[in-house]
Amino acid sequence: MIAFLPIIALSLKVAFFALLWALPLGFTLGYVLATKRFFGRRLLSVLVMMPLVMPPVVTGLVLLYVLGPKGAIGGLLAPLGISFAFNAAGAALAAGLVALPLIVRPIRLSFEHVSKDLDEALAVAGLTPWQRFIMLYVPSALPGVVAGGVLGFAKAMGEFGATITFVANIPGETQTISLAIHSALQAFDQTDLVVWLCVASLAISGLAIWGSEFLLSWLEKRLTGRRAVRHA
Repeated sequence: MIAFLPIIALSLKVAFFALLWALPLGFTLGYVLATKRFFGRRLLSVLVMMPLVMPPVVTGLVLLYVLGPKGAIGGLLAPLGISFAFNAAGAALAAGLVALPLIVRPIRLSFEHVSKDLDEALAVAGLTPWQRFIMLYVPSALPGVVAGGVLGFAKAMGEFGATITFVANIPGETQTISLAIHSALQAFDQTDLVVWLCVASLAISGLAIWGSEFLLSWLEKRLTGRRAVRHA
């Protein structure tokens, strides 16, 4: 039971940093895929969604072959002292990559529901594309950002396959809640730890969903004066 709190802290840290890089990227990808038409758009959409349907172990292997110590990019970064394999940074990278499709999807849907007529009216009124983006697109996308953030955080917290393949199961370094439960189940005297980790995971997930519901309701009232439609 001594390891309980460090495991929870590491899991929250990994999920936070996974969201820190995946949410801005997901916002950008959601906007581009929803509003732009260009050659290769469908291919980009497929690549973004692939981690959602691929076995997580395959995602981890791809990361290992690309960013591992002897990988195509990892081998170039190693002399610079930059490494993602077998450390917490790699765990955040793997968790964020697997969570990225769940972040992009609700944000993209929010952007796709922006009124094109209103956008054209603002353009006729003389607003620049940047002004229209700030005044129209960003507020419209906020519910999707909240929903995507909660889904991404939950997925990052529970990620197992890609994480264990890319960064292994190292106590104190990469052993998140899912990996710790997996390890504890292999022992005969770790039942209490499994129970407490499961309870902590449920509590964190419940608080995240409750917080998103509250934030969605607040945003909807601020933006339209109506009660929020539950996205998460």
